[in-house]
Amino acid sequence: MRIVLDTNCLLMAISNRNRFHRVWQAFVNGEYTLCVTNEIIEEYVEVIGRNISERAAESVVYIIMTRCNVLHIDPHFRFGLIEADPDDNKFVDCAIAANAKYIVSQDHHFDVLKSIPFPKVDVITIEEFLLEI
Repeated sequence: MRIVLDTNCLLMAISNRNRFHRVWQAFVNGEYTLCVTNEIIEEYVEVIGRNISERAAESVVYIIMTRCNVLHIDPHFRFGLIEADPDDNKFVDCAIAANAKYIVSQDHHFDVLKSIPFPKVDVITIEEFLLEI
């Protein structure tokens, strides 16, 4: 199963003290394929570095970049489906280009995708994804 993981969900999942740590463990165990772009990786580094530490950011990104269950995507088209926060479109474009099953996110800016029939992008919460894995 291919998914795109929003940065805040990754941030919750990497902490072994968080109840969503199982999402990170499932990734490390190869239970799903994480779809990323260079822009997404850059955001992961920035946000983890700012919220935890630069060393943690480097470690997490190293793990992501060296796993065989990572699909590196280079979207050639920008759909611009999220107007409220255009920065979130990098996740949408990645999901479309990767033919991902879901974007896993807690961000309500993604709610607009429910009303867009094409291209269809499904978004679930980290709680829902936890139940699926």
